[in-house]
Amino acid sequence: MTETLTGSQILCRVLLEQGVDVLFGYPGGAIMPFYHALPEYPALRHVLVRHEQAAAHAADGYARATGRAGVCVATSGPGATNLVTGIATAHMDSTPVVAITGQVPRAMMGRDAFQETDIIGITQPITKHSVLVDDVDRLAGAVREALAIAVEGRPGPVLVDIPKDVQQAKTEWRDQHAARQPAPRPGGVPGPLADAVRLLAEAERPLIMAGHGIILSGAYEELRALAERTGIPVITTLLGISGFPESHPLHLGMPGMHGEVHVNRAIQQADLILGIGLRFDDRVTGNLAGFARHAKVIHVELDPSEVGKNVAIDVGLVGDARDILRALLDDVAPRDCKAWRAQIADFMRPRQESFREDLSPGAILGAIDRAAEGRCTIVSDVGQHQMWVAKLFPYRRPNTHLTSGGLGTMGFAVPAAMGAALARPDEPVWAISGDGGFQMNMQEIATMVQEGIPVKMAVFNNGYLGMVRQWQQFFHGRRYSATPIWSPDYVRLAEAYGIFGRRVERGDEVGDAVRAAIAHPGPALVEFLIEQEANVFPMIPPGASLSEPIEGEPTEPRLVPA
Repeated sequence: MTETLTGSQILCRVLLEQGVDVLFGYPGGAIMPFYHALPEYPALRHVLVRHEQAAAHAADGYARATGRAGVCVATSGPGATNLVTGIATAHMDSTPVVAITGQVPRAMMGRDAFQETDIIGITQPITKHSVLVDDVDRLAGAVREALAIAVEGRPGPVLVDIPKDVQQAKTEWRDQHAARQPAPRPGGVPGPLADAVRLLAEAERPLIMAGHGIILSGAYEELRALAERTGIPVITTLLGISGFPESHPLHLGMPGMHGEVHVNRAIQQADLILGIGLRFDDRVTGNLAGFARHAKVIHVELDPSEVGKNVAIDVGLVGDARDILRALLDDVAPRDCKAWRAQIADFMRPRQESFREDLSPGAILGAIDRAAEGRCTIVSDVGQHQMWVAKLFPYRRPNTHLTSGGLGTMGFAVPAAMGAALARPDEPVWAISGDGGFQMNMQEIATMVQEGIPVKMAVFNNGYLGMVRQWQQFFHGRRYSATPIWSPDYVRLAEAYGIFGRRVERGDEVGDAVRAAIAHPGPALVEFLIEQEANVFPMIPPGASLSEPIEGEPTEPRLVPA
């Protein structure tokens, strides 16, 4: 059976055929034919954001929460370029996002037409694949290809640019078009597996460092089984958090720049590191010359280009983390590592905090966990609060911690939480931001109201761009240049949007405010007035190794070399 359809109708049909049910976007001239066709396909829910960057972040949050591709839509020129930060965020964190952009008609391309931008050229470095569809007969295949590429192998963003006249052009549509299926992840057991098993057996002070690859592959049970069989302590990177139970006795915590002292000291004393699904980026390793100098390294990674890129390795195992962990489980002998774990326990020190105990980040996050009865998803922004959320929230279930890791994008939390909330309608989704990051995308409260998306928003308000201010305090002689930041009255802002709003100034108000926000059926905003100059400890100075933490307030300001 054949029909004559426009390119826009074909685009809608293919999205539905491939299982897409939610789109985040903003209309404009070059994408208008698609929006003209969209009402004919009510199974495609379109969420009208207030800024295209938010569309990309919302698609990102939806993808992280579901494991499926998130889709965002924008027009040409400024609409497309507003997606760029969100696309780069997805690229750095290996999130499958498909961006669909309108383009000026083919006859106008290259003429500096109104709202013409070479979005393919702009985004090629930050996408897995990008394509300009210049023929309506190629459109269905290009969209299928994009959705498959986004999720296969190491996931990532893909961009499809469609000229306006291609959207308007007509062609025959055949229902029997073969769908492009994602390529299977690399299978089989890597050749050096026996070497990895031998190194694990020989090590006296081994560690597992688990990254985002655990979550992307769904290797939760396999990681836990390997840790329990071998007694090897587990460290989770920022993007690996919630990949291993926080309450498990083998869980150590987060490493790196703001990792706990005992975690970083364990890395520096280890004689073997089994790294699974992580990049060994600079925020994890500190100065590479001083990173884990006594340790041999086994690197499990799906992307062969990452193996040995940052840290010299002894064994590289290229493949899906779950498959490789299953293979290791078949061969490793049981052990307990009790002496090593006791040694690490001796490294532990009390965490320093400069907060009033009753209104500390730990007290706030504990109240959220209790009010949600251990069942919620946390989406954090970027800054000091991000580190508190990463280290202090008691994650109980896999993939319940979503944040921008590689790019460190302020403004991520609020729109990404919208996507996560649509993906997980049966549990509270909290967007936790600082007062700086929140103001970058707080306009999306309007989207939540219009679309009925019940995100719960927590703003840690200290009146500063806190992480930058902390660096200025420690390394720039306390010159707080452009870091004090004014905020609106957030309770009145909530009232203006017609949502629940509450300000918390005392510790005895925390629990009631959080419970009321969760009980409210729609979006809710709670502002927490925290200590203005509280700092995140410990902290590894720039250029220092993991063995050189700052654990408390400086007695004298340090200056970063010019």
